[in-house]
Amino acid sequence: MSDYEHYEALVVGAGPGGAAAAATFANYGIETLVLERGVEAGSKNVSGGLIYAEESAPYTIDDLFPGFREAAAERPITKYRIHNIAGDKVESFDLTDLHEHDTEWSDSVLRRKMDSWLEDRVHERTRETGGGLLTGVHVNGLLREEGRIVGVTLDELDPITADIIVAADGVNSELARDAGLMDWDEPDEWFQGVKAVVDMPEDAIADRFDVAEDEGAAHLFSGDLFEGVRGGGFLYTNRDTLSLGTVFHLDSLVAEQAEPHELLDGLLTHPLLAQWLGDDYTELEYSAKLVPDSKKVALREPHFGRLLLVGDAAGQMQAQGPIIKGMNHAVTAGALAAESYAQAKSRNEPEKAGTRYARKLRSEGVMKKLRPRGYELLRGVAEDDGVTDVVDIVLTSAVGRAGVRALSGRLERLYNVPTLSALMPDTRTPYVTLPTVIAEELGTRVRDESSVTPPDLEARIGGLTYDTDIGSPHITLRDESYEASGAAVAACPVSAVDFGGGCYREEVVRTNGSEERVVSLDTQPCVECGTCAVVADTEWTHPRGDKGVEFKWG
Repeated sequence: MSDYEHYEALVVGAGPGGAAAAATFANYGIETLVLERGVEAGSKNVSGGLIYAEESAPYTIDDLFPGFREAAAERPITKYRIHNIAGDKVESFDLTDLHEHDTEWSDSVLRRKMDSWLEDRVHERTRETGGGLLTGVHVNGLLREEGRIVGVTLDELDPITADIIVAADGVNSELARDAGLMDWDEPDEWFQGVKAVVDMPEDAIADRFDVAEDEGAAHLFSGDLFEGVRGGGFLYTNRDTLSLGTVFHLDSLVAEQAEPHELLDGLLTHPLLAQWLGDDYTELEYSAKLVPDSKKVALREPHFGRLLLVGDAAGQMQAQGPIIKGMNHAVTAGALAAESYAQAKSRNEPEKAGTRYARKLRSEGVMKKLRPRGYELLRGVAEDDGVTDVVDIVLTSAVGRAGVRALSGRLERLYNVPTLSALMPDTRTPYVTLPTVIAEELGTRVRDESSVTPPDLEARIGGLTYDTDIGSPHITLRDESYEASGAAVAACPVSAVDFGGGCYREEVVRTNGSEERVVSLDTQPCVECGTCAVVADTEWTHPRGDKGVEFKWG
């Protein structure tokens, strides 16, 4: 093996999955180096976000990091509701039973605060075993010798070798793609989330959401307020801010040519939210990310040679209707990956760490949550376009509406059945048609008027912090034709039709009397979500360490 710096374990990414892996390695006395590309852990991370501790999980974040909830989280979530919306009519259901199923606790979090707190603990614990944590370094690929993975390559440093590598480098994992385990081929395998962090004093949160200091509220939104795009909105109370956002199926965004920032504004300005946002709306940060649909992409065998994948890098994001869980699964997976290596090593068969890890994901019930068997059995029928059309026609008919009215007393209970959420098809029916009909038939008209004026896209981009890597763009257009890459003009969360300040811009080139629609790219405003890697013909990597966008809230 080449004479490179060597550690027994390498962890790429210092989010909750990487932190859990590093802490577990340290608990087994394994020399571990953690590599993080942000200027600080959390500076590149965005989440909705709630973190759960499931009763059935073998590891939770507070098990691995005592004091986590008091120091790194925002508020315990004690109220959970979903709002079905049709115009200004709303029918709301209490989802507390669904929320509390298999739940020990759930807290709202902001990633910069949470991950930076984890970073300090991870650095302390890994140093005790001869390792540590480095920030500002971009791991750009896998190091191979004679065809075998032996380490990683970096922009800023010489390659580093290791006996085991845990890739916790997020939804746009370059290591997962280098290993051939993940790709960006199908838009229907991804969600796109767009989020605003909004300033709100603690006393205003207490008053407007009727919560005490140790309480918090979570609200979900679905229906006709998102221009027919499959997905919905969320609102979570933090300590003295709110997290508001939207999450949509990426293929639906592209099909409807919807612009993410405008869909977010549609939520922010809906009269239902006037009771909470008041007339003092102050947006602190705008952000976006891709979210894997675990039902379709969670890897059953998330390993290759010495490489183990955890969290979003392995597609381990459970987004099934009102059930939205990711960080807790990353924590479980990270700890199980490290545990698997330690146990395989103790039996003198470290090469079996990957198969042991995959087996643990199954035996601990993680894969059943991420890839429900019932969904896989029904998907072929439930997601057929013809079936969807028929179901929607029936739902919106007089017969369907009468059925909704007849079920009015039981709909809330049905929404709280975990199995039904896991079976929910990825069609417009549960996201748009059904909630719209529920609101039209059962809802109450909202009389409030919104006074919120969200910032425009230029102001949102201007409010972010960037360290632009001058001369080294991290995205390259391979095909600038509108047919190949034009979808990014609307789908990119910092771009828009007729907006000249975003990443992707449509242009008309005139030559010899003919016209051609083309797309141009400027990576400076990029929020590194990865959307364009799926919907445009690009060559996409992360920026070098410390470069690009830096989120203050996340």
